[in-house]
Amino acid sequence: MLIASSDQTRAALPFDVLVPALRAAFQADTEVPLRHVHTVQSGDTAGTVLIMPAWGEGYLGIKTVNIFPDNGARGLPGLHATYTLYDATTGVPLAMVDGDQVTARRTAAASALAASYLARADATTLLVLGTGRVASLLVDAYRAVRPIQRVRVWNVRPASAEALAERWRAEGIEAQAVTDLATAVAEADIVSCATLATAPLVQGAWLRPGTHLDLIGSFTPAMREADPACFSGNAVFVDTDEAPRKSGDLLDAMAAGALTLEGIQATLADLTRGRHPGRGDPTEVTVFKAVGSALEDLCAARLVYQQLRAPAA
Repeated sequence: MLIASSDQTRAALPFDVLVPALRAAFQADTEVPLRHVHTVQSGDTAGTVLIMPAWGEGYLGIKTVNIFPDNGARGLPGLHATYTLYDATTGVPLAMVDGDQVTARRTAAASALAASYLARADATTLLVLGTGRVASLLVDAYRAVRPIQRVRVWNVRPASAEALAERWRAEGIEAQAVTDLATAVAEADIVSCATLATAPLVQGAWLRPGTHLDLIGSFTPAMREADPACFSGNAVFVDTDEAPRKSGDLLDAMAAGALTLEGIQATLADLTRGRHPGRGDPTEVTVFKAVGSALEDLCAARLVYQQLRAPAA
């Protein structure tokens, strides 16, 4: 069985390869059962465990994700994952792939894929909320689909935002940490939230016409990144039909009467298959809410395996 290290997994998943692969994956027929979600209580700490299977095109994969929001205070990432890839015909294990890299990179790539349909073609200013593993990848992911020139980053811990901005500047990116979130949102073409927040960060009143709002966190009912006004009267899209049952953002918006199930315009499968054209005009506000899909994990793990497996003798 192939064992792919973190470095090998990352190197096998550049965004200019991964985003088109995800587009093809959403167009294909893949079985994606509902994820299993369990709460783990250990002493005073609570975490969430997700078990996410998927199979199609000859492969079967299962990801286990552990989410512990208090890890930030311990200097640890809030999310850890493992991924096992199997032959779908025989059940034979094929590979163990670094689940953290798979999760982070496919998550950022899915946001970029959605933005290729929903963000304005001339979007150049990106605001990132969060400084974790996924947030740190968003500039590279978005640059695969849009001409991003300016990046702003905000975090509840300003020092973390400054550190990430400095890292991006060292890579030649025009990046700046911000503390005035309302102004930063109002000035951005794309606002991408990659946090573990449990209370809204982005207010709908801050969004200017033409903005694309990307919501990556809030993949459980207890998590929130945007207030209900962000959804009211705007063009709302989701990654999968599972999102309205899992996201606190969507559940809150529906409870407040700012959104209905019928008001959700399309999924990523609808967009990639041409069943919905995406952004309608340059002035509308588009919102993409993702909760993650095992389809994306399977796609990424398959890419890693196919690139790294030894040639047949």
